[in-house]
Amino acid sequence: MSTPTESSVLESVHPQLFIGGQWRDAEGGGTFAVHDPSSGKALVVVADASVADGTAALDAAVAAQSDWAATPPRDRGEILRSAFETLTERADELALLMTLEMGKAIKESKAEITYGAEFFRWFSEEAVRVAGRYSTAPNGATRLLTLKQPVGPCLMITPWNFPLAMGTRKIGPAIAAGCTMVVKPAGLTPLTMLWLAQVLADSGLPDGVLNVVTTSRTGEVMEPIIRDPRLRKLTFTGSTEVGRRLVEQSADGLLRVSMELGGNAPFLVFDDADVDAAVDGAMLAKMRNIGEACTAANRFIVHESVAAEFGEKLSKRMSSLVVGRGTDDGVDVGPLVEEKQRDKVAELVDDAVTQGATVLTGGSAVEGDGWFYQPTVLNEVPEGARLRKEEIFGPVAPIITFSDEEEGLTIANDTEFGLVAYAFTRDLSRVVRVYEGLETGMVGINQGIVSNPAAPFGGVKASGFGREGGTEGIEEYLETKYVGLAL
Repeated sequence: MSTPTESSVLESVHPQLFIGGQWRDAEGGGTFAVHDPSSGKALVVVADASVADGTAALDAAVAAQSDWAATPPRDRGEILRSAFETLTERADELALLMTLEMGKAIKESKAEITYGAEFFRWFSEEAVRVAGRYSTAPNGATRLLTLKQPVGPCLMITPWNFPLAMGTRKIGPAIAAGCTMVVKPAGLTPLTMLWLAQVLADSGLPDGVLNVVTTSRTGEVMEPIIRDPRLRKLTFTGSTEVGRRLVEQSADGLLRVSMELGGNAPFLVFDDADVDAAVDGAMLAKMRNIGEACTAANRFIVHESVAAEFGEKLSKRMSSLVVGRGTDDGVDVGPLVEEKQRDKVAELVDDAVTQGATVLTGGSAVEGDGWFYQPTVLNEVPEGARLRKEEIFGPVAPIITFSDEEEGLTIANDTEFGLVAYAFTRDLSRVVRVYEGLETGMVGINQGIVSNPAAPFGGVKASGFGREGGTEGIEEYLETKYVGLAL
């Protein structure tokens, strides 16, 4: 296979809607541009769907649902397995495409492909393990049969930060369970999903099972689908603010809903921690995906006895990172996804500094083209700073100190969010107290990354509900039916 080029990968993407197994233009021929965040220049234009296009996509999903639900589980699993193998084989091509539209370094894109493709492999194996149960009623007069059936047509709205993985961890279990779907990828990064749609079609996915609708008018086009009585499930990954609105819209139809929303992850470093290991973990937890991840460490809560050492070592590591266009050799940190996101990061940093935080490294945007921001470490971040409450979504590590375990946990839980937390300590008893005391759906102990397709991903409080991945992930796409058999 020849080495992919920017022009070749862009030309490999269908810039149209994928509805009922066919690539088609939007009604009226509307389009919108997808931009390169390293330069701000347009890469390509894609179809801009209308309300009628959204309805057509749901029509196709509804029409395909019955036959797809009746498809043998092994056949559904084999389609996922084939797609997994294609993603693995064509990783270089997809990584370049993803970097062009999202900005992350090529090595980060390849890591996402490894992670995202694994959801297809995992759920290809889960497809044949959907099971019910059979039992005798306590009075012996009836047999109790419980079975699992597909929820039905689903709407999936995915974010821009992980253009592949946020799709595969929804699409994978839906295919495995026998559900059809309409997918609406983020307008900033739709190309990866369009590319994936062709991969799944080439892997044998029947027409209408997966439909992809790109649009610049998400609310206008998605709300009629959400309110359509034929839709049975809504799943969304994105901001808590948008998630709340979508849950409200879903209420009339009493849809099955799963929401993976915002985060404000605490990263606790206790006095007995291995500081070097904690810094290694911090780099993973903070700088994965340029910090543009809901799982990114947002607050570094460090015991006062090791705070100076931790801050010095973290600053040294952060300042050594190479910032540049993600396609260039040796680059560690690409641009943020758009100007608005870079400006928000700058605003949060400036607010913290104004209130008394000290800049240990970085602290400003990079001059020139594109939406770059310096890897930044802030020390002594005061309680009133906005970035202690708001999700940063950028390469900024704020350090807060604490004096005892109770105070550390109090600071960690002082947020409306509850997606993930990290903690570094060598005290086993403390480990148990900490993971039981943290108000989050996931906890990483002595590690800076928790995401794993074999484990349930999801949060509590304002971080949402429902789980993706693990054995729990397919349950989100299954209904339980009970049958009583009289003798």
